[in-house]
Amino acid sequence: MSFLFVSSAQAQNKKIDKLKTQSEQLKKQMAESEQLLRTTKKDVKSQLNNLYVINNQLGKQQKYVDDIQTEVNSLGKDIDRLKLRIDSLEKDLNKCRERFRRSVMYLFKNRSFKSKWQFILSSKNFRQMQRRLRYASEYARYQKAQGVILRQKEDVLKAEQTKMLQLKGEKDQLLNEGKQQQQQLDAKRAEQQKVVNQLNSKQKQLQSTLAQQKKRITDLNRQIDRLIQQEVAAAERRRKQEEARRAAQAKKNNQSAATANNNKGKANAKGATGNASTAKPTFKNESQEDRIISNNFVANKGRLPVPITGSYAITGRFGAYTVSGLSNVRLDNPGINITGRPGAQARSVFKGEVTAVFAYAGLYNVIVRHGNYMTVYSNLSSVSVRKGQKVEARQNLGPIAGDGSGNVTLQFQIRQNTSKVNPESWLAL
Repeated sequence: MSFLFVSSAQAQNKKIDKLKTQSEQLKKQMAESEQLLRTTKKDVKSQLNNLYVINNQLGKQQKYVDDIQTEVNSLGKDIDRLKLRIDSLEKDLNKCRERFRRSVMYLFKNRSFKSKWQFILSSKNFRQMQRRLRYASEYARYQKAQGVILRQKEDVLKAEQTKMLQLKGEKDQLLNEGKQQQQQLDAKRAEQQKVVNQLNSKQKQLQSTLAQQKKRITDLNRQIDRLIQQEVAAAERRRKQEEARRAAQAKKNNQSAATANNNKGKANAKGATGNASTAKPTFKNESQEDRIISNNFVANKGRLPVPITGSYAITGRFGAYTVSGLSNVRLDNPGINITGRPGAQARSVFKGEVTAVFAYAGLYNVIVRHGNYMTVYSNLSSVSVRKGQKVEARQNLGPIAGDGSGNVTLQFQIRQNTSKVNPESWLAL
């Protein structure tokens, strides 16, 4: 039982340490994202971007508050179990004290040296004297053992009471932290509602801005889909060509070997003066290389670097979702939107080859192939790479264009061949 409580306490300490680390990370992230909200522009596009940042903050803050509440509940259960254990220890200790008290009273009543020896010497025979002597000795040892047991039980009880105070202190601290975080969460919700009210008062402009954004995303992704399909088709052609070359080379090698065997006798008879050899061409197995790169890419799932330099906030989620606070606003994102500070650069998340660099609506887009996977970086103001160039992980691809709110926003996608996947599960966010 004691071991279980020690293990539970150790687990709780780890959880609390994790919460402390999470708190420090949250404070840093909130401070960084606050920098993204310092625009004073009141146009719909800027306010909409601000709403995305605020919603990102709310999500992180709410998760932290929920984690605190979960830990408080867990501590409460541990405290209840500890109370039951302390009650059991106190009952056991009281019984032990009562036994010790009775034995002390008995010794007090028979405390004289004379009465002890009178008890022994009044034996009827030598055998009885031995038994009484052994009894007196064993009773003395029993009395001493009872004293040791009593002290041990008191020490265990004090340790459990100390543990109880520690758990209560940690619970009170978490409750206080939770209260402060809830106040910050309420303030952030009020800030969100203020932006929402401003946007709702400009419903016509809002719908127009959203329609423009949706059209731009649809047209851009149609072009991205076309380029990716072309690259996938080209990779398949290269694979088939490589297989045909290898098959032809194998056939040629077999024919050469047969010819060499047939002419071996003739060559020996003529006494060839030299054995000149012809270099065999080496063919690169592209599909195998793609397989290796793909496997390495998959092995780093959840650990890929964020594709933007500096502080950032996720302002657009993957797939279809509604914008918190806005009614009848539903967006569909083939990737994620990452907002950063002016001057932030887009960077490759893994080594690969640039398969496309193209412009759309005055902005640049880069596609990097990593075997059977591709990453797409959109909304760049310029590019520092070219098609066919090999790039390394964290290599800058170009500066990200402004989003109209004083910040910059990168649209990032990951594709497995032509299938879209959620980048958030791949990045070390």
